[in-house]
Amino acid sequence: MSAKTIIILGLKVIALAIILCLCFMVASIVSGVSTPPADAEPAPSDVGASMFPLVVFSLLVTAVFTYIILRSRWTGWKLVGAIFIAFFGLMTVVTQIESVIYLTHILQPGMVQKLFLMGAVVAVLYSPLAVLILGKMRQELTPQAHNPRLVMPPVEWVWKLATIAAAYVILYYTFGYFIAWKNPAVQEYYGGTDPGNFFAQMSGIWASTPWMFPFQAFRAMLWTAFTLPVIRMHKGGQWEVGMAVALLFAVWSSGLLLPNPYMPEAVRMTHIVETVPSNFIFGWLVGWLLNRHHSSLRDLFKWSEGL
Repeated sequence: MSAKTIIILGLKVIALAIILCLCFMVASIVSGVSTPPADAEPAPSDVGASMFPLVVFSLLVTAVFTYIILRSRWTGWKLVGAIFIAFFGLMTVVTQIESVIYLTHILQPGMVQKLFLMGAVVAVLYSPLAVLILGKMRQELTPQAHNPRLVMPPVEWVWKLATIAAAYVILYYTFGYFIAWKNPAVQEYYGGTDPGNFFAQMSGIWASTPWMFPFQAFRAMLWTAFTLPVIRMHKGGQWEVGMAVALLFAVWSSGLLLPNPYMPEAVRMTHIVETVPSNFIFGWLVGWLLNRHHSSLRDLFKWSEGL
């Protein structure tokens, strides 16, 4: 890649990051999210300080999607659709269904619906512009080679999805307990206490809210479903696809950098430390596992030994 190409690509990334910031501003107004609740903490008076986290978040998200778009074998509106699904699904759907569980006592009535609308507006505006600016809107006329990725028999889908669900539940609660729940500010925010060890914590969750485990397994399926088009269209090999999905899953945690009237800074920062590594590991597992056909678990482990 020449210096000129790198400079042009860098300018495109900066332009797309600015566009993403503008998309968020427009979407927050259209959805009504920008209207704070009556009892909200006053917004920062320093506009630069309040904008900086949004700029950082937009740059990180744009960098990841730039890589995914440029490494895609798809073009045109098919690619736009894949980017929209990944963007809206991972940024909004997976996140906000958890808000319904944990934050209904904090969020003002109707806020979750507004957040869904805002996410949809951002994705609708940003997805085609990203594909267009990165030069992937024009349809390729040359026939593409056969793509066997994600072509698996039903039995293989079942055991792989079961593995993904179990892995997510384990990662979610392990990182949640040893990183987030060890912070007294997080315990106070959610109204809980540390029972003293991980197994006691899991026992308490099972006794009080056993449905949380299948709920988190369901969220694992949503994470996976929204990223299937990315896995299918990616040109890279198994390790590269794993890295692409890992970055795609982890980057949304940077949204916690954005100040909001509902979550204190100490809680947001703790959740960033918790979710970035856990989502990265989970994403790499999903991308790596679904990238190729494995006839059985034995075949999977046998192949892994040769890495």
